[in-house]
Amino acid sequence: MFDAIARRIFGSANDRYVRGLSSTVDQINALEPEVEKLTDEDLSGRTNLLKERISNGETLDQILPDAFATVREVAKRTLGERPYDVQLVGAIVLHRGMIAEMKTGEGKTLTSTMAVYLNALEGKGVHIVTVNDYLASRDADWMGKVYDMLGLTVGCVIPNLAESERAEAYRCDITYGTNSEFGFDYLRDNMKFDLDEMVQRPFNYGIVDEVDSILIDEARTPLIISGASEDSSELYNQVDKLIPNLVPEDYEKDEKVKAVTLTDQGNEHVEELLSWVGLKQRMQAFPSELSGGEKQRVAIARAVIRRPDILLADEPTGNVDPEMAERLMYLFVELNKLGTTIVIATHDNGLVSKIGAPRLHLETGKLLYLEGTRPPSEFLNQDGEFKI
Repeated sequence: MFDAIARRIFGSANDRYVRGLSSTVDQINALEPEVEKLTDEDLSGRTNLLKERISNGETLDQILPDAFATVREVAKRTLGERPYDVQLVGAIVLHRGMIAEMKTGEGKTLTSTMAVYLNALEGKGVHIVTVNDYLASRDADWMGKVYDMLGLTVGCVIPNLAESERAEAYRCDITYGTNSEFGFDYLRDNMKFDLDEMVQRPFNYGIVDEVDSILIDEARTPLIISGASEDSSELYNQVDKLIPNLVPEDYEKDEKVKAVTLTDQGNEHVEELLSWVGLKQRMQAFPSELSGGEKQRVAIARAVIRRPDILLADEPTGNVDPEMAERLMYLFVELNKLGTTIVIATHDNGLVSKIGAPRLHLETGKLLYLEGTRPPSEFLNQDGEFKI
């Protein structure tokens, strides 16, 4: 009851924080009459003046009022829209790396321009992550009018761009794109052997629009790049011929769930058989992901069960279903007991690179979020961490 009375009198912690930004908003508003008198050429020239102040040791917080006042005036002249005080507050929050919750119609896109411009002045690049390619292209063209007048370059990463075009987009002061485009470019860069071939530069500052969609909904499915590996058909057939040599003490069979697992003795026996036919060294190159890669499943599971043509996996994540793997092993053992020859002709698709959205965006030096539909309490815990 006391807390409710206190909140009614003093407001919530969020209300008090927002009120604390009023002095900065007043400084920006005080500069408006002066900035309004500047010519278009003078407005464009303020970018170089602000960059010079940064090179002389001033911080972004110190030049924030001048930068925001400049963007406000340019937005008025190029877009016919004047950012309101509430949008100034939102931009300050974005600059400080926090979540700005703004309702539909309050102008999140225009709000972001001030924080983007301020952080782009350092020349280290700014990424704006949108939910789809249409919005990325639209916002780059729409807000690009503001940045163009201020002398900043704008790029947009969309599907089907050539490598040179992607590199050029990432070299711009401001780069728009979707989570998947940024993510897959990050993965491809980490697969390259020459630094000169990488298209992205080190992450510095980013804004994630619709944070709940990108870092919660889409984060459930990691970004995965897979590639064709060598043809393992002959290897499968060679290992298949070894299975009849197993004895009952080599494996444990669960009739109820129709699953088979190798015992320690069975693991040693299989390794002996593999060494005998000269396959042990080659088998060690196979990935082991079944139930955490337990020792008793390494030998046969690697060769027989890791087959993409029959192995069931979770569609969104691509994770192997361990229970299905055990049942397949049971099937192979039973078929071999009947003298059935199993012929496999397939090319494996190997996992080359994988990353999830939260992991990707943690690479960014300063990251902040825009959200318009769901309150932060739905996707943040008490410590301010994402409930992922």
